Amino acid sequence: MAPPADPLGVLVRQLTRMKRADEGEEEESPAATAPATASASATAAVKEAVKSAAKAVKEAVTTAATAAAGEGRESTSEGEGESTASPTKEGAEKAVEDLAKEMGIPTWGLVAIGIAIILVLGICGCCIRRCFRKRRSKDGKKGMKGVDLKSVQLLGSAYKEKVQPDMEELTENADEGADEAESKHSEVKLGKLQFKLEYDFNSNSLSVTVIQAEELPALDMGGTSDPYVKVYLLPDKKKKFETKVHRKTLNPVFNETFVFKQVPYADAMNKTLVFAIFDFDRFSKHDQIGEVKVPLCQVDLAQTIEEWRELQSVEGEGGQDNKLGDICFSLRYVPTAGKLTVVILEAKNLKKMDVGGLSDPYVKIALMQNGKRLKKKKTSIKKCTLNPYYNESFTFEVPFEQIQAGKVQLVVTVVDYDRIGTSEPIGKCCLGYNANGTELRHWTDMLASPRRPIAQWHTLKDPEDEKKD
Repeated sequence: MAPPADPLGVLVRQLTRMKRADEGEEEESPAATAPATASASATAAVKEAVKSAAKAVKEAVTTAATAAAGEGRESTSEGEGESTASPTKEGAEKAVEDLAKEMGIPTWGLVAIGIAIILVLGICGCCIRRCFRKRRSKDGKKGMKGVDLKSVQLLGSAYKEKVQPDMEELTENADEGADEAESKHSEVKLGKLQFKLEYDFNSNSLSVTVIQAEELPALDMGGTSDPYVKVYLLPDKKKKFETKVHRKTLNPVFNETFVFKQVPYADAMNKTLVFAIFDFDRFSKHDQIGEVKVPLCQVDLAQTIEEWRELQSVEGEGGQDNKLGDICFSLRYVPTAGKLTVVILEAKNLKKMDVGGLSDPYVKIALMQNGKRLKKKKTSIKKCTLNPYYNESFTFEVPFEQIQAGKVQLVVTVVDYDRIGTSEPIGKCCLGYNANGTELRHWTDMLASPRRPIAQWHTLKDPEDEKKD
């Protein structure tokens, strides 16, 4: 197919020819005048040229339309959309303008209100969607907790054994759990103690050396303890010894030796040696950490015995030493004035002396010198109580020379008052240079801090111990 002729080019060429013809006529005009026939022929030529140009334009348009028929089909849908959208856009704009005029609001204001409403609705939709998601997740978890036994039965015996174990397995696991609980209870360690025993057959005396302790539990707030050891023989407990208090340590080294005199070998076989370890506390009752009991019939006293023993928990509440009770009092000494002030504060957990399970306690303070009683004073009587509170003060005149010479001893005794019969002592504690353990510690602290009251708890001892000795 031949390429279509360019109608514009043909028209331009025809016009240029006509222009050249006119110019030629103008040049010939001075010689002779142009005849009418020439002009008529020129106009006819122009008309024919125009007609031919129009035909060429029509042919070009038709060829262009046929060539772009494919492209036209694809673009018809978009053109129709734009043609349909244009009237809808115009209608929407007119509706918005009419609504804004009725409400008395500018068009941009109405648009802003519409956008705000759309945002609020979108936020509400998001919140509702999240709530539904949470509910679905919870329902899913609840569904996972339940086990349908019917469906389990359909899955076979292998899966059922996983869900419902046999009773034999349960009993075995229960026995294992009990064994583990017992092992954990036994694993609670209280530390260990090293000691040495030597028996002298010639003098019938037993020498006991408290060497050291290790891995004691921490009973104080700072993660340490203030341990000391009490040593005595059961069942009579005639004589008790105490080591010094070692401050802020869990591995104290004592190296202190005590001698039990007049202990025949035959009697020693019926006795039990007890090492009771306590945590010292100045302002409250001393806590017992543990104890070591050594039946003398189970050891060979013919040779020196040195060994380690694990500490055991105390039998009963508070151990055997706390059955008489505890007392708290303060000491204050003024060397220049020679005055000793004793303030009886309170007592706790006293022994039940009356038939009704209570006591009527009062405290008796005696100042002793060389075994003789110089002065004595006593508190008021507290009726029907095992935890009396006194807060009563007493003053003794004691020259500093007598205290310095170590001749003075202070005896504090708790007594149960009886109106009909004689009053019975519950327990006592003795302070002075001849004392030991916590009593000696309290006495030395008082002398080291003159003019200052020093308060401390003491465990009551059997009042008959010194009489038996």
